[in-house]
Amino acid sequence: MKKLRLTVQLLFTIVTNGYLYGFLNGKIYRGGLKYLCVPGLNCYSCPGAIAACPIGALQALLNQQGFQIPFAALGFLFLFGSVLGRFVCGWLCPFGLVQDLLHKLPICKKKKRLPCHHILKYGKYAVLILLVVAGSIFLWGGFAKVPAFCKYLCPSGTLLGAIPLLSANEALRSQAGGLFLWKLGVLLAIVLLSIRVYRPFCQYLCPLGAIYGLFNRFSLVQIHWEKELCISCMACESACPVALSPQEISRSPECIRCGKCVDACPRNCLLFSPKHRG
Repeated sequence: MKKLRLTVQLLFTIVTNGYLYGFLNGKIYRGGLKYLCVPGLNCYSCPGAIAACPIGALQALLNQQGFQIPFAALGFLFLFGSVLGRFVCGWLCPFGLVQDLLHKLPICKKKKRLPCHHILKYGKYAVLILLVVAGSIFLWGGFAKVPAFCKYLCPSGTLLGAIPLLSANEALRSQAGGLFLWKLGVLLAIVLLSIRVYRPFCQYLCPLGAIYGLFNRFSLVQIHWEKELCISCMACESACPVALSPQEISRSPECIRCGKCVDACPRNCLLFSPKHRG
């Protein structure tokens, strides 16, 4: 499961960010595929991105003059949420892969959660409401609606979009100012924290994870727990990168369906299943 997941993560990242010409020339792909979204964070401004980010698309639609319900973006999120839930976060998000690789670095003692996790885990819902929704609908940024999450917080956009573009485009480098330094600081903080704590951005700040987490209880893809076979050894909880109990696995909004619990169970009472049984 571990090797399969890493392979899927790498392939999906390469396929969805494979516009090599953009990286070499500091240009953003603007072809027809950019009108489509991929399920994970995938910054529109990344020079290699061939499709758009659903959070960016949602903000762009909310930013239109006059309020309109963004049916297209909401429908996309509902489709992937109801089918996969946070499986998207665990298997199909490029920035999730970045955090996974950083956490593997043998530099310091690893932690699964931050102190006050039971409070901090709601931070991603605050980001969703305040930056993604309110920042797009109401008057922000000098009395103009702005995509506040993308502009002020998103570390994926800085790492995969801003840094490659500035590296390859001298004209853009001359225009970089305080906002870029702020975003670079946010990225650096998350990178350093990711080395010690498992996926801090996913656990505490990602609005896309907040949305998909709402679907975890009833999405089609589940990790099913065969309770009658369980011997309560808690090997699954020990293996879980966010310390979920057997009762919480798959059903909790924090579960990204990484499959580590499935590998760890000595009785094979945890398995990927298309739906809950019984």
